[in-house]
Amino acid sequence: MKARAFIGLGGNLGDARQTLEAAIDRLATHPDIALAGRSRFYRSAPWGVVDQPDFVNAAIAVDTLLGPHALLDLLLDTERAFGRVRDGERWGPRTLDLDLLTYGDAIVHDERLELPHPRMAQRAFVLLPLSDIDPAYAIPGQGAVGDLLETLDTRGCEPLS
Repeated sequence: MKARAFIGLGGNLGDARQTLEAAIDRLATHPDIALAGRSRFYRSAPWGVVDQPDFVNAAIAVDTLLGPHALLDLLLDTERAFGRVRDGERWGPRTLDLDLLTYGDAIVHDERLELPHPRMAQRAFVLLPLSDIDPAYAIPGQGAVGDLLETLDTRGCEPLS
């Protein structure tokens, strides 16, 4: 069964914009994924660990035949293909970060995956790109992207030309 999933992308090492473009291209060519929408790129200040370069962030919508855990595995494989090493450090610099934000209306809480992404409604660098794709999209259990965005300070998160 096909599902619409939203994926957040980010990176701040190397040519982050080029890496995000290449990651989107790689995902879009997977036989079980069809790219359904994409955002602009945004420059955003680091979150958590602030002593690092600014991030480039984006989001995509995909229609997929993969289940949520299989899609997560594909995202993790894609990160590794672009040099991402998950060493346990949270919020540090990275070549590529791919977050499965939502998967249809699924609510998942297990040792590998939490859907919808637990902190997405508090992060302008997630909601601004999502609003480019579908500002009326209702995040399961949280509300519409556009309404949630109105509650956030978006300073420090700017679209790139």
